[in-house]
Amino acid sequence: MEREVRQSEKLLMAGLTFILLFMVVQDIVPLGSLNDVNSIFENRSVSGLTVVTITGTVQILLLLGLVLFFRGRPYPLWVKLWLIIHQSFISMGALLDWWIPYFSGYGAKERADKYESMFSNTHSFLPEMNGIVPNTLHVLFHTMLFFCLILTIYISLTKRANMTNDRNRERHVSSS
Repeated sequence: MEREVRQSEKLLMAGLTFILLFMVVQDIVPLGSLNDVNSIFENRSVSGLTVVTITGTVQILLLLGLVLFFRGRPYPLWVKLWLIIHQSFISMGALLDWWIPYFSGYGAKERADKYESMFSNTHSFLPEMNGIVPNTLHVLFHTMLFFCLILTIYISLTKRANMTNDRNRERHVSSS
């Protein structure tokens, strides 16, 4: 049976691929004004960076692997739940680490100095709030995380048009 991959699945695969690339390169590959690898290495140990990079990469590889394996087919319930819950936890981490301190100030004191030393030489377009300025690379990353979560929920809650049309045709043919 030929798989028909929906546009939403293609977008999800592209988004997860972007996130995977982010996970791999953000702390170790110089990206001009988007990151400051020297500051990262001054604030984190090589072993700590390795663990964070491998953990993030494996998580996204798992999610991307599930989407690739089931692309063009109905996702089993356990896959839908895994994709939604796992991405929700990653997104919640981004909210707790960046956006809640940024907007509310809650937890900002503990993060402000660290973020300043790691990201002050990187490009940002948002104003400083509560001592925190999310840099452009993290804003793109967090936006893509949210976008992928929304796509996953959409894919999980909607049926494929062709499957619905095929079932309707089968019912019509069998009733004639």
